[in-house]
Amino acid sequence: MNIVVLVKQVPDTWAERKLDPASKTLDRASVDVVMNEIDEYAVEEALRLKESHGGEVTILTMGPDRAIETIRKALSMGADRAVHLSDPVLAGSDAVQTSYALAKVLETLEYDLVIAGSEATDSRMSVMTALLAERTGHPQLSGARKVTADGAVVRVERQNEGGYDVVEAATPAFVSVVEKINEPRYPSFKGIMAAKKKPLTTLNAADAGIESGQVGLATAPSQVVDFANKPPRQGGQIVKDEGDGGSKVAEFLASQKFV
Repeated sequence: MNIVVLVKQVPDTWAERKLDPASKTLDRASVDVVMNEIDEYAVEEALRLKESHGGEVTILTMGPDRAIETIRKALSMGADRAVHLSDPVLAGSDAVQTSYALAKVLETLEYDLVIAGSEATDSRMSVMTALLAERTGHPQLSGARKVTADGAVVRVERQNEGGYDVVEAATPAFVSVVEKINEPRYPSFKGIMAAKKKPLTTLNAADAGIESGQVGLATAPSQVVDFANKPPRQGGQIVKDEGDGGSKVAEFLASQKFV
């Protein structure tokens, strides 16, 4: 079974994230970057499926040169090879444009499954597998807390508010996973050393057949028009209880339209 895992490099969730005033896009250069947390679960699930069924796990990442750090981590976990789509013309691409670019790369790969985390911590959109499924004409199984494969069929337990649904589809298919699906392994020293020798293919937009006019901030269907920094926190109002503290608190809550 050949599996492609979509992995994204994102700003560390513990860091203070801000927008670049010039481009009005996320300022990634000013913060530490890491592998998107839920993508680690996607890599782990792909590795488990490979261990059960054989095949190959390929990491696919779209991002600047710096994204190689995240690719190496995925390879050190046990993935076999990676494809890195990197080109300045891709900067500022929104989800729709990113799905177009990734779909063009997927046309060059052979796969039974494409697995991704259910969302990225820098956008929280949860749309990438759906967009790719629409572009490629393949089915999408979302919110998977468990994945099993049987020949040409993939079956998932899809998380919902009351439990789970069992959903299946013919391969090739796209699967998004949630954090309850497994516990990602830590890269071993042997894995880290081996990752340096694993195949890593770097593609630019032209290599993948991507039309430059279809990607990038200038033609993005969705853009940030304006933004303002969060104002500094104001000091609170102190209420002294002189026998009428309850009334004063009630009046304050009423003035703020809390009650």
